[in-house]
Amino acid sequence: MNVFDTHIESIASGAALSADDIRELAATPDILPLGMLADTLRRRLHGARTTFLRVAACRFDQSFSDRVPPAAGEIRILGAPDTLDIAVTAVTTAKEVAGSRTVAAFSWADVDRWAAGGRHAEVLEALHGAGLDAIAELPIDTIADLPDAVGRMRSAGFDGLRLSVARVPAADRTRLLLAAADLQKEFGGIQSLDPLPAALNAFRPTTGYEDVKMVAIGRLAAPNIPSIQVDWLRYGPKLAQVALTFGADDIYGVSPSDEAPEGRRRAPLEEIRRNIDAAGFEPVERDGRFSTSR
Repeated sequence: MNVFDTHIESIASGAALSADDIRELAATPDILPLGMLADTLRRRLHGARTTFLRVAACRFDQSFSDRVPPAAGEIRILGAPDTLDIAVTAVTTAKEVAGSRTVAAFSWADVDRWAAGGRHAEVLEALHGAGLDAIAELPIDTIADLPDAVGRMRSAGFDGLRLSVARVPAADRTRLLLAAADLQKEFGGIQSLDPLPAALNAFRPTTGYEDVKMVAIGRLAAPNIPSIQVDWLRYGPKLAQVALTFGADDIYGVSPSDEAPEGRRRAPLEEIRRNIDAAGFEPVERDGRFSTSR
C-alpha cells in the first residue's frame, strides 16, 4: 500500500493525519492526490452539502436601514472607527436593523487599538454587549499572540470564531494552519477557517494552483475546525467552485440582492446555487450562526 492509499484509509476511518504528514503533503507539487485526500475528509464531515451566506456590507458611518436587504443573513460593518464609543454605537445601530441576524465587524487590530493599556476584556465585553456576534477579521498571520486573542474572545462570550489569513505567502502558511487546529483543541469555539489571503498582492499575485492547494492543506491540517471557507466576493465563482472539490465546504460573502437586470440566471442567488451544483454539491443557504433553518 502506498502513502496516498494509507492516508485515504486513515481519513476514511476517522483518523487525523499527523503534522509531519501535513508538512510532507504541503511540499508535494502534485495537487490532484492532495485534493482527493481533502475531498475525502470534506465529504466525511459534510457529505455533499455546501453552505453559503448572503452578506450585506455597510460602512460604520452610513445608514444601515436602507442598505440591508431582507435576504441578507448577516450584516458586516466595514471600516475602523477611531474610538470604541463610535464602534459600539455602530454595532447597536446595526443590531437594531439586523434583529436575529448576525452582525460582524472590525478586526483584532481594532480591538488592540481600543484596548490600549490592556483593556481587552472591557472592549470585547462592550462590543459583545452591544450586539456584535463576530470579529470579522482574525488573521492568524498578523495577530502577535493568537492564543491570547482567542482565549480573550472566548472569555468575553464570543463563539463561532472565524479565523482568516491576511497576507502570509503560501510557503509559510502550513504551520499557521496547523496552529489553528491546536487553538481549536485548546479553546474550542472556532467555526471556520479561510486559508486564502485577504490582501491580494498585485506584484506577486497568488495562482489558482497555489490557492486550491492551500484550501486542501487547510482542510487536512484542521479537521477539528468544522468549515473551510472561501470568500465569494474576493475570489469569485471560478476559484470558489474548484475550491469546493479541494476541501472547502462554505462560501461567504454572497450578495443579498435579488435584483436580476441581466436575467434570472444571473441573479446572485441563482448564480451561487448553480456554481455549487456544477461542482457536484448540494447548495444550502445558512445564516451567520451556521444554522440552515432559514
